Formats: sequence, C-alpha cells, structure tokens
Amino acid sequence: MSRDGQFDIRDHVPGPAGFLGSAANVIMQLGWPEVGWGVVESSVDSGNVMLHPWKRLRTTISYLVVALFGDEADRAAYREAVNRSHVAVRSGPDSPVKYSAFDPDLQLWVAACLYVGVRDMRRAFLGPMTEADEDGLYAYCSRLGTSLQVPADRWPADREAFGKYWADGLARVRYDEPVRQHLMAVVDLEMIPRWMRWGNRSLNRFATTAFLPPEFREAMGLTWTAADQRRWERFVRVVRFGSRLLPRWVRMLPVRLQLAEVRLRIRRGWRLT
Repeated sequence: MSRDGQFDIRDHVPGPAGFLGSAANVIMQLGWPEVGWGVVESSVDSGNVMLHPWKRLRTTISYLVVALFGDEADRAAYREAVNRSHVAVRSGPDSPVKYSAFDPDLQLWVAACLYVGVRDMRRAFLGPMTEADEDGLYAYCSRLGTSLQVPADRWPADREAFGKYWADGLARVRYDEPVRQHLMAVVDLEMIPRWMRWGNRSLNRFATTAFLPPEFREAMGLTWTAADQRRWERFVRVVRFGSRLLPRWVRMLPVRLQLAEVRLRIRRGWRLT
C-alpha cells in the first residue's frame, strides 16, 4: 500500500526476476484445450513464438505493461491492435475443438492465469503480502481482462469467488500432444539460437516447473520432487534478497522503458503486435 492507503501497483513489481515465471504462465494459459489449439493452429505467423521469439516476447511484455500501467488511450490502442491479430484465430472445420480468440470466456481464463502469475512472482521475489495488498492486487489485475473483451462484471467479485472460478478452471486443464510438444519446445528454449540455450535451458525448465501449480505439472508430465522444492526455496531466498534491495525506481525501469516504446509505436503508427 502507498502512504495514503491506496493500492499502488508500482510497489509490487519484482524487477527482472519476474521473467522467470514467463514460460510457466504460457503453459497455464494454454491449459484449456481451446486456447492451446488456438495457438498451435494459428495462421498468424507474426505471433508465432517458434518463428519470431523476440517479437513475441516484446508483444507479450507490452500487453502486460499496457494493461497494468498504461492509461486508457494506451489500452484502447493496444486492444485495437490485438483485435486485428485475433481476427484470424478461430477454429476451422477440422479443428479438434471449437475456439475463437474473441471468446470472453477464453480471454477470462488467460487473464486469470496472468493474475496468478503476477501474484505468485510478487510473493516469491518480494515476499508475502498483507491481506489488504492481496485484495488490492487482485482487484487491480482485473485490467488484464478488461483491456481486451472481458466485461468488468465477469471478473470474479473477490478472491474467494476467484478461488472457486480457478478450481473449476483447473478441472478443464488438458494438453493434447501437439499442444504439449509446442509447450515443451518453449520450456527447452528451442526457438532461440543453440548457443543461447547453454545454461538458460536448465534454468528455464527449473523455474517453469517450480511456478506451475501441481495440476499443470501433472497434465504436462513434468516431475517435481521434494529435493527440487528445497532447491527452489533456497534459490528464491537469494533472488528475493536481491530484489528487495533494489529501489522501486530500478525495479520499475524496464516497465517505464517498455511503456515508452509502446507509446512511440503508437505515435509513429508502427505495428504493436
């Protein structure tokens, strides 16, 4: 909380450590078959992480930054850009499941996964929150859905309601093999040059598995032992110590730079997605 008692999202940015949960969150979002197949079958090659990994990273981060830190004009511009990309993302006659990128139910699930990711990374790398901050972060993160097609009244009213929604959503989690293979390629960083995978691949797999709730790990066939958990907890303690030493302006610097880049693109009429 800020000094005036109002929730301030800037107090809850863990800094660069937050990137460690990125792949886990992608896996969570694609846990609903409709979302997973929508990504795997998508004909929008410009958003394909396996073909354009750096562009996909930029656009994903840009969306999070705009949704959480942008003003209404930023969010409207990004919504329009995402909508243009989503037009072609819909199931065909041979698709295993029916889906549309404009389905607010699917967008709500993606937003819910993003919230869980933001919450879990904040807890991991900055430490526990007060109940007031937990409530404040939850309410604030409704922007992750309303920045697209999710009506404000569709966001579960409070954390208790979200818990029920989340439990129901977990019951739908399933990874068909093509979706699982796509996600394992992301976990193993197969989309980046081989020389860049050295050291990064093992860390990415470790952090990704750590951040996945058990239901997702099981569905993906990823193992996690008690020894892994102890190693992760030691790792988190070290990273948390470093993150908490950073002044807020340093932790916010990547956010400010990314938001400035988005606004430059809007002014110049450059493509956002």
